[in-house]
Amino acid sequence: MPDVSTSPNPGASAPNPHLNAYAARGLKGRILSGVQPTGNLHLGNYLGAIRNFARLQNDYECLYCVVDLHAITQPQDPKQLAAQTREIASAFLAAGVDGKKQIIFAQSTVPEHAQLAWIFNCVARVGWMNRMTQFKEKAGKDRENASLGLYAYPALMAADILIYKATHVPVGEDQKQHLELTRDIAIKFNNDFAAPDFFPITEPLIFGAATRVMSLRDGTKKMSKSDPSDYSRINLTDGADAIAQKIRRAKTDPLPMPETLADAEKRADADNLLGIYAALADREKEDIVTEFAGKQFSEFKTALTELAVAKLGPVGTEMQRLMKDPGHVDAVLRDGAARARALAGPILGEVYKTVGFLKP
Repeated sequence: MPDVSTSPNPGASAPNPHLNAYAARGLKGRILSGVQPTGNLHLGNYLGAIRNFARLQNDYECLYCVVDLHAITQPQDPKQLAAQTREIASAFLAAGVDGKKQIIFAQSTVPEHAQLAWIFNCVARVGWMNRMTQFKEKAGKDRENASLGLYAYPALMAADILIYKATHVPVGEDQKQHLELTRDIAIKFNNDFAAPDFFPITEPLIFGAATRVMSLRDGTKKMSKSDPSDYSRINLTDGADAIAQKIRRAKTDPLPMPETLADAEKRADADNLLGIYAALADREKEDIVTEFAGKQFSEFKTALTELAVAKLGPVGTEMQRLMKDPGHVDAVLRDGAARARALAGPILGEVYKTVGFLKP
């Protein structure tokens, strides 16, 4: 189990009553998290999210979805989208998520997500959406040509979480604002319809020593699949030779390894590689700085290569195996969708009744 904490819950004046049922089962709550099927999963995706999915599953009831509805807020090739959906599911399984114990599914196969999202479109305020920084970043200067889905997708993200009344969501820096919006929507819905505690005020799961993985070619930029240089990232499906070559060619500076954490933080490329080593080894970065202080980068890179191959090699091998067996992956996704709908359907029924919709 990773070192995680929850932030205070300012939206509730009393302990979350939704947690009681999980405590009775020896669990801490229910998690919902998702990954977009954008392909080329890399080290940053693994350390920032996917690795933690497996680590959380013994303490929480977990639902992990491939958020294909979110993916189409921007143009997608349909055949590629289908293949990448299987790739993400394969990554969940390869990282150790138990598809029989936990629920793995594609978002679009559970229509309750989109149905609740429309209700949340009517609960959320335009002013709230206008503050969402990711829309501004993704739409860029041509905001008038951005899709309505790209503008409204934070309401769908809230629906992803609350259609299961999820009590916790693992979050990184770039998702904190969306979880705050989810909490605002839950509070407003509960107040608007005089339904106290109907939706939980979902709490973020914050991992100790946040791992922000930067480009191997530029330690000031985040590792990204969109970088034109494949040497900027370690893909989860890279073999041992590719991993070794990319680490060997990773950008450094002419000085020996930093001698203190403060020194490392002034040297972006060195700091990035030290952070990657610490994350893969599940150790504090300060310990790694001390271990390699004053040594040559070549010696450090050799050790980092051995560690990366040992940790990522089995994951990549299993991903490759699963991606060659789409029938098995599809079966996992179908089973997950059926189990997810069994949870989501009754909750959507409660929402419809609360809102005042007639039964068909």
